[in-house]
This record gives sequence, structure tokens and C-alpha cells, in this order.
Amino acid sequence: MGSQKEEKEDTGQEIPEQEVQEQEGTEPGEEEVEKLYVRLDREAEHSGYHLNPDAEFTKELLYGLLVNEKRYGYLACPCRLASGKKEEDLDIICPCDYRDPDLNDYGACYCALYVSERVRQGKEEAKSVPERRAPPELRLQGSGKKPRESEGFSFSGKLSKQVWRCQVCGYLCARDEPPEVCPICKAKKERFERFI
Repeated sequence: MGSQKEEKEDTGQEIPEQEVQEQEGTEPGEEEVEKLYVRLDREAEHSGYHLNPDAEFTKELLYGLLVNEKRYGYLACPCRLASGKKEEDLDIICPCDYRDPDLNDYGACYCALYVSERVRQGKEEAKSVPERRAPPELRLQGSGKKPRESEGFSFSGKLSKQVWRCQVCGYLCARDEPPEVCPICKAKKERFERFI
């Protein structure tokens, strides 16, 4: 194919670069999906998380992640509409900012790529997960604030989230609930205490 600036045969118009790449077969292959699956599964288990045990479903999600990586340059959640601007989408780059609260409240993240231990073991079913991400106009409202500045993580002399401490290794995290498993030492949720 050669040049990225191809012309449509019948109209003489330029084909956008993205269309040229799609025509050249840059869709993720099975090997890429499998490689990402092995890597994310290893990373998840190492950090106390679990991929959805339905491997076929999980690999379809990973295919979507890879498509988004090729399209935008980052692994945007395949179940959400990315803007194509990384700074605006930081909250939905997998694993997204909503994964842990979704796992705690519903047993799975929004796209169900990650599931809780109880769901993985079949002891409970994942519940329907509502969208936590605010609409674009609310994420970007105000005087040019970046999305993360409007998510309640600012400091005004009073913490917007509780701070939890792992009693085993001292790991600290600011969130509504402690994580299911400490990402450092793998201690379970019950080994966390409220620190602040």
C-alpha cells in the first residue's frame, strides 16, 4: 500500500490515516490477545485481583482494549466511550479508577474484566454495575479543571476519603473502603484498619 495518504479510486479524496491502517490489517490478532491475557492475569493475581474466569468473554474484552490502544495510544476501557485525549481519559485507562469500588459493591468492575474472589469462586454472582463515571460536561466543568481534580481527591484541610492502613505491611490508601487484598503483602481486607 505504501503511502499513508492514499486516494479513494472513484472520488480522488484522501483516505484518513486511521482508515488506511485498518485496511492494512492492524486489528489485534489472537496472539496479541493471548499475550495480553497472560500478562494481565499474572499481574492481577500478583496484586490480589482476578480476571473474569470466562476466558472467551475476557479475551473479547482484551481485544477491545487492544483496539483502543491502537486507536488512541492507551488501553481505554472497551465498555466506555473514550475521547481520544489521554488526559481526559485517565480515569478509564484499564484498570480504571472505578474498578475497586465496583468490585467491593457489585463483585465485578463495569466491563466485568475484573471480578471479586467470591464471584471467581462461584459463591456469588456479579451484580449489574451502574456507570460511576460522570458525564463529560460534569467531569470538565469549572475553570479548566482536569477531570481528576473534580473527582473528590482535592485537599482542603479535611480528607474527602478515609485512609486505610494495612496492619501487616503499613500500606496506606485513601478510599471509601479498604481493598479486598493488600497490593503489597496480599493481606485480606479484614487486616486493614482505618488510619485517618
